[in-house]
Amino acid sequence: QVELVESGGGLVQSGGSLRLSCVASERAFSRYAVAWYRQALGEEREFVAGISSIDEITFYEDSVKGRFTISRDKAKNTLYLQMNNLKPEDTAVYYCATDPAKPMVAITPSTVWGQGTRVTVSS
Repeated sequence: QVELVESGGGLVQSGGSLRLSCVASERAFSRYAVAWYRQALGEEREFVAGISSIDEITFYEDSVKGRFTISRDKAKNTLYLQMNNLKPEDTAVYYCATDPAKPMVAITPSTVWGQGTRVTVSS
């Protein structure tokens, strides 16, 4: 099973930027659907951004459109999330996810998750 390792989280002031990275253990990762999810304290895990395995179509949650950009470097087996104009409500643990069996990543038993990286945005 593919393993995912995130990095790049940290503490940033409101309006600042961070870039999260997720390195996968398998080259086949470049063909899978991928996504970033986040979970704030006391809240359910929610979708942030994703890339479909069909035509590499990207999707974003409404609150991050225009501020966050998801991308991947297939040669490096790495997924990124560039986060600009960060807001305190973006504070959460961010998880990289993939699903070899589906064209889009959702919260299902077949989803593979990283360990998460914490992002804290101060006001």
